[in-house]
Amino acid sequence: MANGTAFQEKVWRLMLEIPIGKVTTYGELARAAGKPGAVRAVGNACNANPNAPKTPCHRVVASNGSIGGYAQGIQKKIKLLAAEGIKFRAGLVVDFEKRLYEF
Repeated sequence: MANGTAFQEKVWRLMLEIPIGKVTTYGELARAAGKPGAVRAVGNACNANPNAPKTPCHRVVASNGSIGGYAQGIQKKIKLLAAEGIKFRAGLVVDFEKRLYEF
C-alpha cells in the first residue's frame, strides 16, 4: 500500500475485503489484523488512510452500529455509505446485524 506502519498497511489491506453494501467494526478489524485490543490503532489507520475512498475506511463503524468518525467528515461518510445501500436511523446502521461483515 503506501507509507504506513506495518499494522496500518495490514488494516488497509483488510478493508479492501469489505464488500459494497456491508460494514465492519473497528474491533472486528483489530481482531482480523491479529491485535484484538488495538481498536484505537484501527481508528488511527482509518484516519491515516491515503487511498480513501478506494480503500473503503468509510465502511468501518462503531461496534454498536453508530457512524464513527471519518477524516473527510461524517456527512461524507454517510453519503458514501448511502450510495452503497447503507441506511442510518437515529445515527445507527439500519439492519446492522445483516450489514455486518465479519472476517
